[in-house]
Formats: sequence, structure tokens, C-alpha cells
Amino acid sequence: MAADAAEEIRGTARGTAPVPLSVLDLVTVGAGRTATEALRTGVDIARLAENRGFHRYWVAEHHSMPGVASSSPAVILAHLAAHTERIRLGSGGVMLPNHAPLVIAEQFGTLEAMAPGRVDLGLGRAPGTDGATAAALRRTDRLNEGADDFPQQLAELIRFLDDDFPDGHPYGRIHAVPGPVQGTSPGGVQSTHRPPVWLLGSSGFSARLAGTLGLPFAFAHHFSAQNTVPALDLYRDSFRPSAVLDAPYALIGVSALATDDAKEARRQVLAAALNMVRLRTGRPGLVPTPEEAEAYEFSPMEEEFTRSWNANVIHGTADEVRSGLDDLQKRTGADELMITANAHGGDVRLRSYELIADAYGLPAA
Repeated sequence: MAADAAEEIRGTARGTAPVPLSVLDLVTVGAGRTATEALRTGVDIARLAENRGFHRYWVAEHHSMPGVASSSPAVILAHLAAHTERIRLGSGGVMLPNHAPLVIAEQFGTLEAMAPGRVDLGLGRAPGTDGATAAALRRTDRLNEGADDFPQQLAELIRFLDDDFPDGHPYGRIHAVPGPVQGTSPGGVQSTHRPPVWLLGSSGFSARLAGTLGLPFAFAHHFSAQNTVPALDLYRDSFRPSAVLDAPYALIGVSALATDDAKEARRQVLAAALNMVRLRTGRPGLVPTPEEAEAYEFSPMEEEFTRSWNANVIHGTADEVRSGLDDLQKRTGADELMITANAHGGDVRLRSYELIADAYGLPAA
């Protein structure tokens, strides 16, 4: 497991990219579009990413958001596994407090059986939604308890993934299936390999925990840019070599959109920013069209939020986006850039990844 996991975690930079490039897909649904169309676009993006040498494709767990169709990462990843052959697939992430650790171990053991050696399990401690929805998911109003128990939940999940509870443990005779127990049972021929675990975060908590445990770390720069460098420094300072990694490995999620001309990029990111304005003010909906965003009357507070939000979105022509990504990687020292393209239309998002691949000279299969 150890050597294999390290190889799977550490990608290879291709073309002129400074580090491996990957994709984070929120499976966004635009006004006038359906979830079916958004999921089909996800398949198209995953195939493009695979053919152009992106290292991995992750989906993130969100709930009760009309404009985001990624509430069930394991289901989406199973669908993507059937439509791809090589690219790594994973969660960016599954929100551990929302689920029983055994359920996650079973789901990702199943995915590993479907796509051997190319599944990542990224875990977060936030609910991925508002408090009321989190309470409905967890069947409890004691939401802080789940976040506070995250290290214990993580340890339990890893025990299920490795099938190695100690003798006498209450769960010692419980096995996550598919999983290692099938390979160690009499007559078993199944691989004992399991997906590498990543910790995700937007603050210092998961950064420190990932470092202490010697796990790879993914930071949500795309919505917490002010914390990126401090969190990565904390992760590296806290890092202790483990059976998984002998040195830190950190990727950052980056919001970036490339279009054929800079004006169109500005139109698209304005629409995405309006979507965030509505989400942050308790009015989540479908991603608006650029035309709707241009006609919308932003309040002074909303204008300030939009300026601040879009200052963290790398957008423009392919060359401008490449330059912005290069600068960000140098500033943060990230080992991998995971790009998320937020726009109303799936065709725009797909074109953005194609333009970025071309800008870095990524090979075409």
C-alpha cells in the first residue's frame, strides 16, 4: 500500500506546466439547463482531462444547492469510472461528519473494485451545506459534535479501509466489503489495495492534522485565498513522515476560467459571482446566465463582495490564465493545481479546460 499510494498521490507535470494539473468539478447547473446535462458535461470534462494529461478529476459533496448537482460523489464517480480508463477519480471531498465511516469505506471500496488503482478518497469536516440541511443529513442538531469528532471518525474510517481493528475492538469482526478482507479470506484473490486518503480544508485544523498523520493535503484556495499560505506552511511544519508519504504533498483548488477573449471571461465570472452572492445571502439557485448578471442591479455590498470574489478567480485568455496559474504556484509552492471552472454553460467550462491544456502544451491522446 505505501509505495503504491505515494505513486498515486504524486502526479507528473506535463507539457510546460510547473506542477501536475487536475480538475475539480462542482457539476454546476445553469439556468435553463438540467442536472442531466450537467452530469453529461462532467463526463465530457473527465474524458478531455484524461486525454490531455490532467492527473485527477474530483467531485465535491454539496447539498440543497439547486446550482450544484454533486450531492452524491460516490454515485457520480461510479458513472465516471465507466466512461474513463486512466485518469484518477476522487472526492474533493466527502464530508465525513455527514456519514457513518463504514458506509464511506464500503462506497469507496466498491469504487476501487470498479476502477482499481485510480480512486482517491478526499475527506472534509465541514457539512457542505447550511446548518438545517446538515441536521437533516445527520439526524441530529448537535452539529459541532461531528466536526469535533473528526479525528476519531477519520481513525475509524481508516481502520475499516485497512481492515485492521485490534483484537477485542467492538468492530473487530465487522468488515467493509468490497475490501481487504476478501483478499485475506481463504481462497481470496482480491487485491488488498485501498484508495489513498486525503484531508481537505480551508483553515488550519485539517492542515495540521494531515501533517501530523503524514497524509496528503488539499486546500480550498478557491474560496479561502487569504488562508492558503498560512495553511500550507502549517501543513509542512507539522508534517511527519508516514507509511503513505515521506514528504509533504499539497494541492490547492483554484478557480480559473479561460475563454477565447477576455471580455467573455469577465461576463462569465460575473454570472458565477452573482450565483455566489445569492448563495451567501440565503438565496441559492441555478447559475445565472451572463445576460442576467449584466442586467442585475448589485447593491453596494454585493458589488464589494463581487470584486473581492472575482479578484481570486484567474480569468481571461488562455495566456492570461496560464500566467496567473504560474504566479499562484510560485507564490504558494503548491505541489499540484486543481482547477475548477465555474460558468453558466457546460460548453464554456469544457472549452476552458481545453484552452488551458493548449496553453501548457499538454499532450493530446
